[in-house]
Amino acid sequence: MKKVLLAAAFAGITLAAGAQNAIVQPSFLSNWSVGVDGGLTTPLKGHSFFQNMRSQYGLHVAKQITPVLGVGVEGAWGVNTSSSRTAFDSQYVGLYGTVNLMNAFCGYQCAPRKFWVDAVVGGGWGHQYVAGPGDNNSLNAKAGLNFNYALTDNVSISLKPDVNWRIADDGSAVQFNAKRANFDLMVGVNYNFGPGFECAVCPPDLTGELALANERINELRAGVVAAAADLAASNAANAALEAQLAAALSQPAQVKVVSDTTFSSVRFVFFRIGQSKVSADQLPNVEMIADYMKHNPESTVVIKGYASQDGNLEFNERLAKNRAESVKDVLIKKYGVKADRIKAEGQGIGHMFKEESWNRVAICTLDEPSK
Repeated sequence: MKKVLLAAAFAGITLAAGAQNAIVQPSFLSNWSVGVDGGLTTPLKGHSFFQNMRSQYGLHVAKQITPVLGVGVEGAWGVNTSSSRTAFDSQYVGLYGTVNLMNAFCGYQCAPRKFWVDAVVGGGWGHQYVAGPGDNNSLNAKAGLNFNYALTDNVSISLKPDVNWRIADDGSAVQFNAKRANFDLMVGVNYNFGPGFECAVCPPDLTGELALANERINELRAGVVAAAADLAASNAANAALEAQLAAALSQPAQVKVVSDTTFSSVRFVFFRIGQSKVSADQLPNVEMIADYMKHNPESTVVIKGYASQDGNLEFNERLAKNRAESVKDVLIKKYGVKADRIKAEGQGIGHMFKEESWNRVAICTLDEPSK
């Protein structure tokens, strides 16, 4: 039994570690649960199984650390059926750990399960109340299973069979003896405070991602060659314009006054895949927006965030909004632009550019009302 539980725990730890790149870890205060338990306890061996059966009640508080691993603290009290001085004739208080066998061996599906099975191991302090003086204290260990069913997103019920050994009484050697063990069968009602575990777009098998990255690298290399050709053409055009400018400067000056205070300009802030933070190389684009708004106090800016088609729709919609909000935050916090002059909104997946990576962008449209 111990070898099976240790193997399950090791498998759960290994799989949990391998899945960390795909799980967005919530805060320490998330995924706690509390519950009440009620059921039966009876000696496992050496006494009449049914005649010595009595009621038992308990409480527990637990924390789910990963989709596979959890920890908790619990207490259980057996109802008095003898002549002890209290309402209870046994007590157990201890710590325990759980391994979600469904998530460990079948994989986490990025959504809470309606039914799952936990392997449970724990240990703690046991106390036996007796009629006379000299109550018995012991070091206890337990192992069992929890069969869980979710009634709602927050409420679940559990069937909890386990074996609880008194492995060491006062001064005795440690031993696992069936004659010093109880079989418990409890039913628990649990309330989970959530919010569960959310998956990020990062599959454990990165083969496809690497192939896609190599394809994009090749596309970028081709883009560099094309950009070099465009630069050469631009330089030639600039040379032609310089020649035209020199010719124009040699002509008598003809001044034409243009009065048009309406200004409309677009700036692009690009992002890396899966990220919404404005990187250092994109700050000059944001600074240009801030500089214009500083010199044009009546101007406003509309920021629309977009995401590429990589990943699921819900994640991309949230990522697009976060990108627009990120540019807004930089304008406010770094450059002191007032929030009422900025409108930020997410537009979901973008289709403006043929190059997919260019669609990871926030498009900022500056506008100054006509005077």
